[in-house]
This record gives sequence, structure tokens and C-alpha cells, in this order.
Amino acid sequence: MKSYAEDLQNQEKALENIRHKLALLPDASGCYLMKNSEGTIIYVGKAKVLKNRVRSYFTGSHNGKTQRLVADIRDFEYIVTGSNMEALILECNLIKKHQPRYNVLLKDDKTFPYLKITNEAHPKLEVTRRVLKDKAKYFGPYPNSYAAHQTKKLLDRMYPLRKCGVMPKEVCLYYHMHQCLGPCVKEVEKETYDQISQEIGSFLSGGHEEIKKDLQRKMQEAAEELYFERAKELRDQIISIDAMMEKQKITTSDAKDRDVFGFSVDKGWMCVQILYVRKGKMIERHMSTFPFYGEAYSDFMSYVTQYYSDNPAVPQEILLPDSPKLMKAKSADVDQPIATETELYSATTAETTGITDEEAVQTESDRSADPLRVAEARAAYAEGTNQAQVGDQETGETETETQLSGGLEDPSTAALALAEWLDIKVLVPQRGLKKQMTGMATENARVALDEKFKLIERDEERTSKAASNLGRAIGLDSLHRVEAFDNSNIQGSDPVSAMIVFIDGKPAKKEYRKYKIRSVQGPDDYETMREVIRRRYERVLKENLERPDLIIVDGGRGQIKAATDVLENELGLFIPVCGLVKDAKHRTSQLLMGETFEAVTLARNSEEFYLLQRIQDEVHRFAITFHREQRGKSMVTSQLDSIPGIGEKRRKLLLKHFGSLKKIREASVEDFRPLSIGDKLARQIIAALREEES
Repeated sequence: MKSYAEDLQNQEKALENIRHKLALLPDASGCYLMKNSEGTIIYVGKAKVLKNRVRSYFTGSHNGKTQRLVADIRDFEYIVTGSNMEALILECNLIKKHQPRYNVLLKDDKTFPYLKITNEAHPKLEVTRRVLKDKAKYFGPYPNSYAAHQTKKLLDRMYPLRKCGVMPKEVCLYYHMHQCLGPCVKEVEKETYDQISQEIGSFLSGGHEEIKKDLQRKMQEAAEELYFERAKELRDQIISIDAMMEKQKITTSDAKDRDVFGFSVDKGWMCVQILYVRKGKMIERHMSTFPFYGEAYSDFMSYVTQYYSDNPAVPQEILLPDSPKLMKAKSADVDQPIATETELYSATTAETTGITDEEAVQTESDRSADPLRVAEARAAYAEGTNQAQVGDQETGETETETQLSGGLEDPSTAALALAEWLDIKVLVPQRGLKKQMTGMATENARVALDEKFKLIERDEERTSKAASNLGRAIGLDSLHRVEAFDNSNIQGSDPVSAMIVFIDGKPAKKEYRKYKIRSVQGPDDYETMREVIRRRYERVLKENLERPDLIIVDGGRGQIKAATDVLENELGLFIPVCGLVKDAKHRTSQLLMGETFEAVTLARNSEEFYLLQRIQDEVHRFAITFHREQRGKSMVTSQLDSIPGIGEKRRKLLLKHFGSLKKIREASVEDFRPLSIGDKLARQIIAALREEES
């Protein structure tokens, strides 16, 4: 009670401190770091106006996920930045450094794979996840390792670069298959390698049609000269190129490299889809699913920023989806103009600054022809946004959800910051093919998220159904709770037992229990079972714990009789007991039930039989793991106890100081002196342990 009162008092002090700090927040852009009661950073965010954004966490109501974050906040810090771009980069770096619990963390696939042509006298093509400044040529990134290796496999067949790690003394099979130039036995000119590197670069940059035409020409020449085997090799390469390129779904006329983003949120989870468009053709996609706690678009942009900080190769153009909230607002406001592409500005620009969407949109020609006009438009946009914020404050608009979705989470502002950082074109398309592409990515994200929840529901439904079917098979109306037991020992040494619990067909690991056997000497499995059943269900009766619908013991008739005898004749409990019998290969064979030990008939491919296998495997794993722990401790104990002059007190002192038997064995005589162990005894300990090891 005292502890709860202290916690409440500390919480009040923390909130009072937060209120004082909120009054001192500046009207500037920057990052804020939320901390819990232990001073650990639990969330990092960015804002165009720190005062408005940070205050919004402590006023009004929030959704469930954000409320969970707010409930843990006991303090905050902030760092003022000079621009939105600096805030974007700083947020990314702080997230990487502190790995906050409530932030979106990019953990997929370590780093993304690249294809690399090494910078060596005799270069080779390889897949790597590390981009170094080693003058090698890198191509990528690829969305996954499979895509990178499949591309390398095709290129290895087409271009005869060396395949070996260390240069051999004679030619290998690749040389005879025309897939290696054989630099191990003959000189290869640098110009030859340069030409191959150029062709690979051209192929990977979208010039596969030219490569294919060249291969078709060579195939025709080989056939005319009656080199049919070579013609067949070239034909197979052409088929491989066609197979690889037929996966492409979308084609644009401008042949640009683009990354197209879309995201969807549901039940506190977010799914982000990236469509990779290279030379105007969509070639691959990448998907990430993770829980999020902040505002959806903010956390989405946090993901995008981390993605490009980990990938040095960026496309020519990035397409971002619009905010779902803004899209709803636009669909409701029929008078609002819609731009073809909103690159760096939102549709509210015209309302606040008088600039129309056509003037605000920055096209390719605008960028090259009139940079001054672009700068003026940006300045007008920034000024108009500030005026809009002042207007909101004057009208008293303090809705929390609006504040949380403002600032850098406005798609156009986020696109501006990202474009300045990466120095490439970033668009938020409003119509046309590019809008369709972001729509396709968003739809894929929504479908993936729906599939995730449907699979979970199906799994739960299937597991629950398996439990109820198993109950009916053994004559029970309900099979909500199952408790299973297994014993473990080696020749009677360190005997232990374990109990696991399954509720509605799923493991309830918090209710697992371990037992050290006290009364049984030697390898007596039946008496071990009697002791464990007695100890478990005496406690169930004493503490009025929930009783199981079924008890499963690992074993046959003897184990069932032992458990039933204790339950009925000693404790007065009448709970069904059945035994799981294994076959000669130690796999689940059958379920024995009742006084006659009748085998319950279950189809081997049924969900009920699979559930029994899971129960038996899980209880065996839990018991074996516990037995290994005890056996390891007893081995340490016996080795130290066998040394004269080492009692229980000194043994515990040694293990606490050194940490393990290995470190005691490797210690010097001087290391024992802080424990008040003399040099003579120290030498005896070291000698005894080293002798036992040898």
C-alpha cells in the first residue's frame, strides 16, 4: 500500500514538473524525447512547432495506442533545429541511437542486399549487404536476398567474370561452360573487364532490351555457323531474361527509377508496402508490418526516413501516399481544387497564400528553368502555414487529433523535408498514373494487414475447435484447461518434473511449473508421478486454484494409475487422467484413457492429434530444459565440493565472484586473495579443477 502511495506521489511530482516545462516550450521546429519513470527514452518525435506538438500529448483525449504511450511519460527533453529537414534527420538518428520502445524501428533483413562488381585486377560479381568506399560498382538495393541472388544467377550465365574466391592453378568447369574467362591460366585485358562491367551496368539499369537483341543476334550467328550448343546456351539466356522481366506489372512512359510507398493501419498495426520501379517498370516489392503508437502518418514518415538512412542508393523519384485524413477532407470539400501532382505543397496553400495549385506544383521544367520562383513559392507556403496556425489559435481550435496530425506529418511538409535531405524529387500524387501507383501500394498494404488478422483469427478458431473436438473424443463436454506432466532424470540423478498448461488449445506459459523431486530415490517414474500430482493438487485445493478439465501424463498405464490413485484416494478429486504413449521413434503414438486404458481413436492427420503432439513435445521440452539446468548446477557443485577446504559457503562465494567454473579454472592465485583464500588453497583449487578437466 505504501509503495502504491509513493508511486502516486512521484507521478504527481512528475506531472507538475511537466506542466512547468510545457510553459517554457519554444515556437520552433525540433525533436522531443519522451522519458519514463526510470529516465529511459521511450519515444522520439519531431515537430514544426514544438510548443503545439508536445502540449498536445498532455491535453484532450487520445486513441488507445497513444494513451498507452502518454501513460508512461514522466519527463521530456527537446532539441531545437534550424529547419524541418534537420528535425527529420535528427529524429532518425535519435531513434537509431536510443531504440525507443514506442517508435517504429526498421529491423527488416538487417540491411538491404546489393549486387557488387569488385574493384580487383580480375573482378567478380557478388551479393553484399555492405556498401563500402572501395571503388567497386554497386547496384540496388534489392528488396530481399532471393531477388538479388536470382539476378546474380542470370548475370553469371551471361557474363564470364570469375566465380572463385581464390584464384586456382588451373581452369574450372565454369571456363568450359563459357561462364569464366579463365584469368587463372591466361591474361585478360582490362578493356575486356571494363566492357563486361559496362554491359552489366546497362542491364541492371534497365537496358535489358538492348542486351536481349544482342544475344538474339549472337544466337542467330551461332546457328548459321552450326554451333548449335552455343546457340542453345544463348537461347536459354534470352528465355531467362524474359522470365525475369515478365514479373513487371506497371510501365510508365518516362523510364525513371522510382520507389512508390503506400501504407495501411488497423488494430494498432501498420503495414508499409514499397513498389520498386526501375526504368519505368515495376520489378519488385517489399513489405513491413509492425505495431505503432504515435500518429499514423508521422510513424510512416519515420519508417521512410530510417529506410533511406540505411540505403545509400536512392531512386530518381519517390512517390508518397496522401494522408488518409486529408484525403477524407478533400473528398468532403468538392470545391477544393486538385493538382495533378503535389510535390512539395499541400492543397491548403491556395487558401492561405493565394497561390493556386498550378503555381504551387513544381514540375521538372520549373525546377530547371526558374529556381527563384520555386524559392519564392516555398517562402509563401511557409508564411501561409504560420498564418493558418495563428488563425487556428485565435478561433480556439485545440482538438488533440488535429494537433497530433499537424506539423511535419502534413504530407507536403514531410515531402519537402525528405526532398531537401535526399536531394531528389519527392511527390504526393493527386491524380493520374502516379496516384494509381501509390493507390496500388496502399491497397496491397491493406490486403496484407487484413490477411494477417484473418490468419490469426483462423489459427485461434482452428486451435479452439481442435480442443473442443478432442474433448468430445474422450467424452468431455468442455476442454477449456489441460494440465500435462513429464518427468526427467538420468539413472535417477537430479530427478525433476514439469507441468505445462494449455487453455483453449494454446499454451499458457505463465502457469507452467517446475518441481524438484524430494522423496524419491533412484529412477522410479511412478513414485515421481505420485509426488508431483500430490504436490500440485494439494496446492490447488489449499489455494482454491482453477481445476483442469483434463490431466495428461507422459506415459502409459503405470503413470495413469499412479496419478489417478493420488487424486481419488488421497485428495478426493475426480479429474479425468489420460496418458500419451510414444512409439519406437519417440513420437506421439496414442492416447490412453479411463480405468480400462482404452486407446482413443484419433486420425493421425487431424487437428486434435496435432494438438496432442504439441502438448507432449512442449512438456517434454520444458522438463528436459529444467533437468539440464539442475544437472549443470550439480556438476559444478560436485567438482568444488570434492576439493578439501571448500564448503558450501566458500563454494557460493567462489561462484558469485568468478561467475563460472571455467573462470575459476583460468584464474591466477592472486585472483583469490580478495576472497580471503590463501595462496596454498588457491593453488589446490586451480590444480584440482584443471586435473578434472584433463
